[in-house]
Amino acid sequence: MDLKSIHQLFLKSSGLCTDTRKIFKNCIFFALKGESFNGNLFAQEALDKGAHKVIVDEKAFHKNTGETILVENVLLTLQELAKFHREFLGLPIISLTGSNGKTTSKELINAVLSQKFNTIATHGNLNNHIGVPLTLLAMNKETEMGIVEMGANHLGEIKMLSEIAEPDYGYITNFGKAHLEGFGSIEGVVKGKTELYQFLKKHNKILFVNARDPEQMANSEGIDRITFGTPESDFDIKLLDSTHHLLVEFKGSKIQSNLVGAYNFANLSAAIAIGAYFKVSSEEIKKGIEGYVPSNNRSQLMTKSTNTILMDAYNANPTSMMAALENFKQAKGENKIMFLGDMFELGKEAEVEHQNIVDFLIENPFGKVFLVGSNFFKTKKNASHINQFETFDELKKDIEDHPPKNATILIKASRGMALERILEIL
Repeated sequence: MDLKSIHQLFLKSSGLCTDTRKIFKNCIFFALKGESFNGNLFAQEALDKGAHKVIVDEKAFHKNTGETILVENVLLTLQELAKFHREFLGLPIISLTGSNGKTTSKELINAVLSQKFNTIATHGNLNNHIGVPLTLLAMNKETEMGIVEMGANHLGEIKMLSEIAEPDYGYITNFGKAHLEGFGSIEGVVKGKTELYQFLKKHNKILFVNARDPEQMANSEGIDRITFGTPESDFDIKLLDSTHHLLVEFKGSKIQSNLVGAYNFANLSAAIAIGAYFKVSSEEIKKGIEGYVPSNNRSQLMTKSTNTILMDAYNANPTSMMAALENFKQAKGENKIMFLGDMFELGKEAEVEHQNIVDFLIENPFGKVFLVGSNFFKTKKNASHINQFETFDELKKDIEDHPPKNATILIKASRGMALERILEIL
């Protein structure tokens, strides 16, 4: 069956599914494969649960009854279908990538644009070779604008995702020391992320660029761009206060966000500028920003017992960790405590990058520090305010024996460390 015929079946279906635990009536099930699973094995289960059709790529699971469609590669078919559907709809797409702040920026942009448009944005952080196609296929004739987050941990991935999503507009949050294991170096990160810029340049599309970021300005030279963040840029946004929740000003209007950390100013600015570019009114921009509340352990400010907690344990890399520490250093609070967990996917740079964090904390003693994880445990420290634990259980026992009181606490680590478990102990 050709791609156009599969697309016609998709339009008549109730949607697509890639997980038999989430099958819904009249959907199309794509039997994807991974390192530890084979969706072909669940073809019959999907049909039994109400799937209308199942896309498989192994003959053993193909039925001649018309219930299954045999293709060469299910993943490739999913990606090609998403690209076909995107071209079929022809709606404007904004794609964004970057080392830090992608998901927060995407949520803020969606919060602003949805005040005026019917939008579909990437759900959570489903931003990879499967997530991007699923986002595109969630759009329909009623969708007026799509917002697609694109993640990558190696060269060529953003190029491939751009060719699927075919964005009309792009935004790169920043270049940071993330996924160094896959990119090889910070130069590799820059080369990988700017694949989005190269796509937009090739197709004469438009960039949104943070004028406060010299790296973004330099790498976007010669491309049609809209700038923001400085008085000389297309859209000037001012930071008024970052001691607690960020307060910004745009066109004389004060906007009180629910975000903490000066590093979130760029994310806020991007959403405001993009909204303004698409003629969202100042009142609607303010409503969108002020209505957005972060979740999922991303820059969340909370209170537990006598402690004020900045929960930022969704993910971490050397750039975002340092930004969080610099911000926490400036934050109000007499009794500051930092719970910091290992940063993953750093490859051969892991040892030096963890030591860099520890060196910063030695030179800047602004509170008690509790380091946890095998990487932080190996670092050299000669400071009484820094404590090291190889495992979470060791840290847990220490917290239980000496519970913090009346403290301002930062929790920051890579996702795999699951440091939100600290909340259960405090």
